[in-house]
Amino acid sequence: MNKAVDFLLEKEEKFKHIVEQFGKPVFVTRPSGFETLCLLILEQQVSIDSAKATFLKIKAAIPDFLPDNIVCFSDEAFRACGVSRQKTTYLKALSQAILDKQLDVESLAFKDPEAVREELIKIKGIGHWTIDVYLMFCLQSPDIIPLGDIAVVNTIKELFDIHDKEAMAEYAQKWKPYRSVATFFLWHYYLQKRGRKNPY
Repeated sequence: MNKAVDFLLEKEEKFKHIVEQFGKPVFVTRPSGFETLCLLILEQQVSIDSAKATFLKIKAAIPDFLPDNIVCFSDEAFRACGVSRQKTTYLKALSQAILDKQLDVESLAFKDPEAVREELIKIKGIGHWTIDVYLMFCLQSPDIIPLGDIAVVNTIKELFDIHDKEAMAEYAQKWKPYRSVATFFLWHYYLQKRGRKNPY
C-alpha cells in the first residue's frame, strides 16, 4: 500500500494537497462473500448507515443467513424489515443464482476483475457500482475507479474541473495501476471536506 501511495503522490499534485490538508486516507476492507454482496445491494442509492440498520434487521429475522433462507423469506417479511420490493427481488435473484450454481461467490476471489465483473453483472440488481465496491473492498483489486459513485464523480469535478465521465476515465489512466488507492484519496477528500466520518 505504501508503494501505491508514494506512486500516486508523485503522479498527482492534488493528492499531495489532500494529504497536507487532511492526512492520508484510511484504506478499508470488508469480508468477501454472500453477506457482503447482500449488504452492497441494500447500500445502493441509500446511506450506508440506513443500509446497515436494515441489514441488521434482516439478520435478526434470519439468523442462519444463507441463500435458501433468503429465497424462502416472504416479501412481506422483507418489507417489515424495511426492504423495498425492488431490493427484495435483487436479494432473491442473487440467492437463486447461488442455489442454481450459476454463481460461486467463493471462487470470485481467484478470478481477475473482468471475469468477476462478467459473472456478477448477469445477476439482476447487481450493477457496476456494486461490482466495483466488491472488487475494491472485498477482493482488494488495486486498479478500480468506480465512476458510478457520486462522491467520486463530484470530487473529480471539484478537484480537476472534469465534468464528463469519459474524460474522467481518461484522466484516471495516469493513476494506473493503483486507481483503487486513488479512489480512497478522492473519498477521503470528499468526507473530510464535508466534516463527515468514513462510513465504511
